[in-house]
Amino acid sequence: MGSEKTDDGLVIDVTERSGAHGPGPVQEMDRRLFMQLLVYDCEQGLSASGAIAKLSKHASESDLPIVIYEDVNNPQGLGVLTWSDDPKHFVTRVRPALTVPALEHMRLRHDFTMLGRTYATGYEPDLNHWLIQRPIDTALNTAWPWAVWYPLRRSGAFEKVAPADRGKILREHAEIGKAYGKQDLAHDIRLACHGLDANDNEFVIGLSSHSLHPISHIVQTMRKTTQTSEYINQMGPFFVGHVAFRNG
Repeated sequence: MGSEKTDDGLVIDVTERSGAHGPGPVQEMDRRLFMQLLVYDCEQGLSASGAIAKLSKHASESDLPIVIYEDVNNPQGLGVLTWSDDPKHFVTRVRPALTVPALEHMRLRHDFTMLGRTYATGYEPDLNHWLIQRPIDTALNTAWPWAVWYPLRRSGAFEKVAPADRGKILREHAEIGKAYGKQDLAHDIRLACHGLDANDNEFVIGLSSHSLHPISHIVQTMRKTTQTSEYINQMGPFFVGHVAFRNG
């Protein structure tokens, strides 16, 4: 953990860090949570409800942390959300669970695959909670059965904005999110996916709520921000799901 300087003076630091911008102590972690969403169509006689029942049974028996969504826009579809602080988990535990013979007629919709990692912004009062526990709690909260997941990519021009102006733009976005969360209207999971996304997206956003309308409303409200209106190149596709099963 920590930083290391290359021969040409470039400092490489992969540590998650918070507190440098506030009155609290500086916190450092070399740990973060990875989350993956896989979306499927069910074919050849396998119903979505049948697939959900089989996968739920397997997850319970193997104690696999998971959220299974019914795909609101596809009667024969489902979404599978899994997570771990060890990305090997998706190969050693998630892959075997999704490739059993009983689920062989689930077809992966590659355009909806999302994989990302939690990250620090520097303002988190409890870094471990933000990076590890908060996303899990949000996904597993039984009071928030509705979810919308989508990737996005900023334009390169955003990285050239002066740091002070960039911070102002990001704070505008963050304050809207906090306002919706404070009223229990929408709660977010924010993941970075640089180098992890087939379409070169940079972030994955998961929004959860007690009903669907507030999620749509916060996305609409965010469209008016400087970040979205001027510096977002691509958003979506949007996966809209309703929780059918949770295990964690």
